[in-house]
Amino acid sequence: MLVCQCNLITQKEVEQAILSLLDQDPWQLIVPAKVYHTLSKRGRCCGCFPNVVETIIRVTEEYHLRDGRDGAEVITFLDRVKAMRVQYGSRSHEGRSEDHRAA
Repeated sequence: MLVCQCNLITQKEVEQAILSLLDQDPWQLIVPAKVYHTLSKRGRCCGCFPNVVETIIRVTEEYHLRDGRDGAEVITFLDRVKAMRVQYGSRSHEGRSEDHRAA
């Protein structure tokens, strides 16, 4: 599935970049800009960043659970991140109006 139309980045490429970053340091903070830097790309319109954040959360959670880390610690941290997204809202901070169209 295509995640970023501007750079033609697929879901699989984003997941592989996240996994390579986690292999370097499992507890580092991974943000969309770091993923794009790993892929040697730059965010253009940045409309895909909310989806990349969701992918980062999902892949990080799976990575830590698969590696036998303390599941409660991982889930608690990710729940806090998700709660912050609900509290502050992801759509309202994207910088686009409701009627914005990319094409």
